[in-house]
Amino acid sequence: MINKELRASFLLLLTAAIWGFAFVAQRVGMQYVGAFTFNGIRFALGSLSLLPVIKYFELKNKNKEKEYNRDNPKLIMKYGILAGSVLFIAATLQQVGMIYTTAGKAGFITSLYIVIVPIIGIAIKQKSTSNIWLGAIVAAVGLYFLSINENLTIEFGDLLQLIGAFFWATHIIVIGFFVSKVDAIKLSSMQFATCSILSFIVAFILEDIQIANVFSAMVPLLYGGLMSVGIAYTLQVVAQRHAKASHAAIALSMEAVFAAIGGMVLLGERLPLRGYFGSLLMLAGMLISQADNFKRKNKGQI
Repeated sequence: MINKELRASFLLLLTAAIWGFAFVAQRVGMQYVGAFTFNGIRFALGSLSLLPVIKYFELKNKNKEKEYNRDNPKLIMKYGILAGSVLFIAATLQQVGMIYTTAGKAGFITSLYIVIVPIIGIAIKQKSTSNIWLGAIVAAVGLYFLSINENLTIEFGDLLQLIGAFFWATHIIVIGFFVSKVDAIKLSSMQFATCSILSFIVAFILEDIQIANVFSAMVPLLYGGLMSVGIAYTLQVVAQRHAKASHAAIALSMEAVFAAIGGMVLLGERLPLRGYFGSLLMLAGMLISQADNFKRKNKGQI
């Protein structure tokens, strides 16, 4: 059991690393193609990359009795379109915001969904503890040091990432509801396809799509589509079967740290001292908000 938990923690940390470095791929990719074109291709690749995974599990479980509702094509399509629409808004805000901010800052601000999810939960009558509120306050102070300048204004790119964090949090809540009703991987493939189609529609209207530029952006596109969407998602699903909630939350919150490392090492991004201080506070706030999971772990409830 310990070996399974250790492997699960490693897989989740690997997932966070892949997602973190994806912020670098997103910035590099937009040197060649527009934000909507990038997302359209990225999520199309992600959707297609899950098809072999779906086929694998279908063959693996072919002799097991299927739950009709979980494999109901109409429900999967319905929930996939709804989830994909929310994903489209979140991904658009993130991708466009990347034009105006660094990969590191985008990673930390996006990761605020860890704190925002339980706060939004209040609206659907879920309890929030003092640790969640404390974590939110610490993270908010960190956001101030990271993104608010001397004129007490927030950078435009950081603002888009902050709004996007609320949509990422909404997406997580929506997905949490839908995966209890339909197959998770089929739902993901459908939502990625929906996000891709919506992105392409806007891209054809607003952007000049050049095939040569798409080929120039192929490496970041492949990373963003196959690694960040297809492989990382599959790793997360496999790992969370054996990971405690506290371990999963902390491992995935490291996405922000890997984004900052990737930005520094690969793009030469640097923050002022107050920016690094703000990043540390935001990471601390994310961890504080998960403190209740540790308490439940110590009581043997996880």
